[in-house]
Amino acid sequence: MKTIINPAREDWKTILKRPTQTVNDIEAIVEEVFTNVKGTGDIVVNRYTKQFDKVSLSTLLVSNEEIIIASKSITEELKNAIGLAKSNIEKFHKAQQTDRVFVETTKGVQCWQEKRPITNVGLYIPGGTAPLFSTVLMLAIPANIAGCKEIVLCTPPDKDGNINPAILYAANLCGVTKICKVGGIQAIAGMTFGTETIPKVSKIFGPGNQYVTVAKQIATKYGVAIDMPAGPSELLVFADDSANAAFVVSDLLSQAEHGIDSQVILVSTSKRFIESVSSELQKQLLELPRVAIAKQAIANSKLIYVDTDETALELINEYAPEHFIICSENEDYFVENIENAGSVFIGNYTPESAGDYASGTNHTLPTNGYSKAYSGVNLDSFLKSITFQKISEEGIQTIGKSIEIMAEAEGLFAHKNAVSLRLKSLEK
Repeated sequence: MKTIINPAREDWKTILKRPTQTVNDIEAIVEEVFTNVKGTGDIVVNRYTKQFDKVSLSTLLVSNEEIIIASKSITEELKNAIGLAKSNIEKFHKAQQTDRVFVETTKGVQCWQEKRPITNVGLYIPGGTAPLFSTVLMLAIPANIAGCKEIVLCTPPDKDGNINPAILYAANLCGVTKICKVGGIQAIAGMTFGTETIPKVSKIFGPGNQYVTVAKQIATKYGVAIDMPAGPSELLVFADDSANAAFVVSDLLSQAEHGIDSQVILVSTSKRFIESVSSELQKQLLELPRVAIAKQAIANSKLIYVDTDETALELINEYAPEHFIICSENEDYFVENIENAGSVFIGNYTPESAGDYASGTNHTLPTNGYSKAYSGVNLDSFLKSITFQKISEEGIQTIGKSIEIMAEAEGLFAHKNAVSLRLKSLEK
């Protein structure tokens, strides 16, 4: 990791740049896949699966028999761990349920808001080098609590045409209604347009590589909503001399091992602590089974020294990290003043891994600076807010004149007439 001392503010943008391609770099590839899937369906999806995943499939659907076999192959220890995580995630997301909001804005004018589930949703679960069954929990659990009727899951098969058994176990446990063996751009395209096998959905959720991220953004051009542009994982840690260097390094590496395009950053007000982290990093790095991946991610990462907590916070808010860990004697300052972060982890004994798996918060979070405007996945992500209003005779008489004046001022006389006719009928 490169060490940077007191970077000038005009250099922050360059220093904090993510190691990702722009949409323009890969948009043409995504558009081509979308066009082909839209026109041909399962045939072209199978062709892309053979091209990218190196496997030919007779069907894209996971069978009940495969789910049963997967469940039997999972150890009781893992089932218990998944059960604990499921329980905590359910508790946290059920707590986000809200009652109907009702108010009489004027006598005779009743307005209220109610939430309804999105009927059909699509969940994208990365496979590849790290099959993320934990993401199944993070997406399917709130979808079920919200009441979504159709929950479609797409995930890439391995070279033998199988899906990781933990993904199948978690999907079945959490109420997924259909599981498809398809990944990458073609999965997003399939859920966008629908194929003979893959249902068309109204909203797509889930993280992925840069191609999946761009594919989700392209899907919005075709009327499909997405949770957020969630791309390669990233982590920023603020730590001072009160932190444990070994703990901090373990957190940095936990994200670096996700993929070669991941990024981790340490910001500190202690040069001595940065030196300790740099030394410890080399020890822990070599012990990782995914050392080759982590090394490439570390090459894109930074150790940044600044003089004050205030400067550190400004830099952190500018970066807008997906995950933000605070290990500081002045933790309240950072907790109270952080503006841009997907999820925050506080104290020496709160590893980012806890949020990834079992504390209860959701790990599907905005990356690439999108936490400046996007929230992470939560219960409301699977709900729509619908407003209602009911106006009595007294109510329309109370607000009608104001509506007429405003509509006429905008030159919308049909709008005015819709009120005027009602007012005149009441005069009679």
